[in-house]
Amino acid sequence: MTLPKIAVTMGDPAGVGPEVCLHLMAKRRIRKVAEPIVFGDLAVLDAVAEKTGLPNVDPGQVRDFGAISLDDFQPGQINAATGKAAYTYVEQSIVAAKAGDIDGVATAPMNKEALHAAGMKYPGHTEIFAEQAGAGRFCMMQYSEELTCTFVTVHVGYSEVPQLLTTDRIYEVIELTRDALLRIRKKEPKLVVLGLNPHAGEHGLFGNREEERLVVPAVEMASAQGWNMEGPIPPDTAFIPAKRKETDAFICLYHDQGHIPVKALAFDKAVNTTLGLPFPRTSVDHGTALDIAWQGKANPSSLFEAVKLNALLCGE
Repeated sequence: MTLPKIAVTMGDPAGVGPEVCLHLMAKRRIRKVAEPIVFGDLAVLDAVAEKTGLPNVDPGQVRDFGAISLDDFQPGQINAATGKAAYTYVEQSIVAAKAGDIDGVATAPMNKEALHAAGMKYPGHTEIFAEQAGAGRFCMMQYSEELTCTFVTVHVGYSEVPQLLTTDRIYEVIELTRDALLRIRKKEPKLVVLGLNPHAGEHGLFGNREEERLVVPAVEMASAQGWNMEGPIPPDTAFIPAKRKETDAFICLYHDQGHIPVKALAFDKAVNTTLGLPFPRTSVDHGTALDIAWQGKANPSSLFEAVKLNALLCGE
């Protein structure tokens, strides 16, 4: 059996990305499901290995871009040079994926401040991949066995959310979610759409009837396809244990509506996935953790899960 080749971007050199990449490459069991290749800088990986005592990575398992010098930054500090380097690794992984050179991409964390300092005004990984991979439609999914959420809007302020909601966009995210869950779980998923307002609007008592005007029509469109749908339901009771047990994924209308429960329940296991791309893209569900960078304290579990899920999606 040919294993999928998965580019693992090193992330911000000043953060925990290099460290979790070293953990991943030292884990022999991962090679039962995938062939990971680090897109990064070998000098940084070697320096982190020396500092933390982790095993050095085999140079043959690294695409070394020489994007940054060790003299250009300090571990744990925000720096435009590290933002530019992290962007380079991602950009080159997309080029390789579009060329068919690799099968999927798993990303270690970037720092948004460093990225912006380098002149890259993207809100995050998701938007970079969507633009450069030419995705006509896309959404973020936070996936774990405990809880899975997808998002109609992501990196925008709360005041912007109502204006960005449309029935077509909500339906689009429902469809992308269903397609992904069919591939992962091999069965028709049960999908639940959350309301925007407290108590899902209480029939117009709260908000501007976004539930009735926007969410209900999208759920009805999906239900008409024969899909297993429910919603809109009140967000404050959506994630109780009984509801999580019967639900394959929750369609959330804004960032924190789903990220808070995912990080509370599955912080080290959740995988950030971009749906709608021409190749699988997964990511860790944590940031650069500059406060513990290069100290041997980072938990690599989320990167392990990201590579395993990517391999599963590549297999379809």
